[in-house]
Amino acid sequence: MRLLPVLCLMLLSPGIATLRRFRSREMKKGKDPSAGAATVPSNKDFAFDLYRALASAASGQNIFFSPMSVSMSLAMLSLGAGSHSKMQILGALGLGPHEPENQLHEGFQQLLQGLGQPREDFQLSLGNAFFSDPAVGVLDSFLNTIKKRYLADTFLTDFGDPTAAQKQINDYVSRQTQGKIVDLIQNLDSTHLMVMVNYVFFKAKWETAFSRKSTRQQDFHVSPGAAVQVPMMSREDEHYYFLDRNLSCSVVGVPYQGNATALFVLPSEGKMQQVENGLSQKTLRKWLQLLTKRQLKLYIPKFSIEGSYQLEKILPALGIRDVFTSHADLSGITTSPNIQLSEMIHKAVMEVDEAGTRAAAATGVMFMFKSARPTVPKVIFNRPFLIVIIKSSNILFLSKVVHP
Repeated sequence: MRLLPVLCLMLLSPGIATLRRFRSREMKKGKDPSAGAATVPSNKDFAFDLYRALASAASGQNIFFSPMSVSMSLAMLSLGAGSHSKMQILGALGLGPHEPENQLHEGFQQLLQGLGQPREDFQLSLGNAFFSDPAVGVLDSFLNTIKKRYLADTFLTDFGDPTAAQKQINDYVSRQTQGKIVDLIQNLDSTHLMVMVNYVFFKAKWETAFSRKSTRQQDFHVSPGAAVQVPMMSREDEHYYFLDRNLSCSVVGVPYQGNATALFVLPSEGKMQQVENGLSQKTLRKWLQLLTKRQLKLYIPKFSIEGSYQLEKILPALGIRDVFTSHADLSGITTSPNIQLSEMIHKAVMEVDEAGTRAAAATGVMFMFKSARPTVPKVIFNRPFLIVIIKSSNILFLSKVVHP
């Protein structure tokens, strides 16, 4: 049985950022601080639905993934899908049967073009690539569309020599991510026919760094009865803050240099599930609009986490089923009539320290033939919390930190 892998890669690391800074004046006017930049059309709550599905399958564990990587991978896949396979993918991404598909692809196209512009205060690499064996018979129409819509590099690759093909793909990924992700593919063999890569490299420093001298070892309560020692960063300053009484959580916005930001979300004790159930685009918009500056002493742990997920086991719960079965219709990719998705792998890692954030994520899709002081309020992230890293209202990364 010959496999057809399609891999998508997304990398986030400090020093790169593209989210508009919060401005108190805009907040008071009720404006979204990220308005005006290229934004992918609303995909309902795909990012949060996927988060809940991942959290349900990994109860009590860290969660870290890139909704942008997964959704862009699926959007590209939809270009080659037909009938129910396409409808299921687009439906999960938020498009109804009578909504124009073009909006989704144009939104990603604008985002890719916008993020690709060089800026003085950050570096960013975002793009796609498609590797295919000449024997596959990939349709020119598909190649032309992904070149136009997703600015994809395309390569003819001899998958009959798996070692050389694997090196070609891994070298490409390593170059595009400045060496941060190496050996993405490790088990390529002669059954593989095609690989699609989506990569994002993001490196961001905090707008105001935490002083290393202020970092102290403190308890982090992984559960009510268990604690671990972590290096806890702290900074007393004006921070963007909102107390969401409806969801019982505190939200702190920490801007990066450039225009990206991280939202740190601390549920009240025992309220994590309530907050997770309430996550939505509407909730995110409310937080962004209502965050206001106030003097706080903020405590955030230095930490590193990673996540690895077999999305072919998760996505059917979101309605994407056919592409993983003999009912798959991927006739828009190749003239071969017997292609289906066998695996969709997503891997991500993240580090947070005094300087900023480093993170990397990769999504792989495989195909086969069918078969502070007392007077200053404190916000202390010393129990499980959430992080949302956003750019222009687009969610780049979503995380739950249970074990720093």
